[in-house]
Amino acid sequence: MPQLKFTDYLQKFLANAISISEAMEAAGILLLFDASIDWRRLKKFFGDSYFVAAATNREILEGAEEAGVKTVVLNLPDDAPVYERMTQAILEAVADDLFPHGSRVVALYNGFDDDSFDSISVLNLGEHLEKLSGKELRKIETKVPLKTLKTVVDLALEIGRDGREGKAVGTLFVVGDTKNVLAESKPAGFDPVRGYKCKERNLFDPRVREGIKEIAQLDGAFVVALDGVVAASCRLLDASTAMITLSKGLGSRHWAAAAVSRKTNAVAIAVSQSSGTVRIFVNGEVVLRIESRHRRPMIWREFDYDQPQTPVN
Repeated sequence: MPQLKFTDYLQKFLANAISISEAMEAAGILLLFDASIDWRRLKKFFGDSYFVAAATNREILEGAEEAGVKTVVLNLPDDAPVYERMTQAILEAVADDLFPHGSRVVALYNGFDDDSFDSISVLNLGEHLEKLSGKELRKIETKVPLKTLKTVVDLALEIGRDGREGKAVGTLFVVGDTKNVLAESKPAGFDPVRGYKCKERNLFDPRVREGIKEIAQLDGAFVVALDGVVAASCRLLDASTAMITLSKGLGSRHWAAAAVSRKTNAVAIAVSQSSGTVRIFVNGEVVLRIESRHRRPMIWREFDYDQPQTPVN
């Protein structure tokens, strides 16, 4: 397992992060590790400054808790983009009450150099986690396993940020209470997942998630069971929108998400086609919002034009 060395550069970088955290009155510092480190030395370096270590690989964090370091293990591949790792680290840290909701956090990560930290960001958690606290997130877990919920949220983020083949895509996932959700919906037409075995419809399989991204371009919602298996796709939700109140500007997809989450015990995750924003609905209300718009890649297109004709004398 590779290990970060305590170089002069790293110590200065960490010292700057501590200074920024104090100046910004942040709740603490979040470090995204790609390699292990001497955890006892790191803990001693930070002293009384509060920090949390996150990594995609549990082996990277081995020995951290024994040294008194708060840790978060991410359910993501090692090569996942920094933004996705940061998002899940925030979710898990708030769920474990490692950072209070609405606080400010200083994040350290390696955006360019694989050998050490090279980037610092200041995150306002209130902008990422609307109305969400660790207590509320655990309430969601009583309906839907947190592992399944985060897998669906990560997939929704990818769809909201990247779209498909340069085209913006909006879609809707409804997780849990499958029987009642199916009763409150009807087929929009052909169901691409029908007839496949459960393991071929399980969202924990990266190949299945790629296939879902393709299907997301079609109309209708995905119905996902508690174990992560897609029970149905292209479903039109019929739940009544009576007694539902949403912010102005939200379209029919979000109204449907709010209605089905109020009518059933399911959790609905809506991806906005116009902005890429991902919203989680529980009991008819938005409990989490993640902005993805500025993460969409720029698509360069050829500019077609007719070349002017040279005048003939």
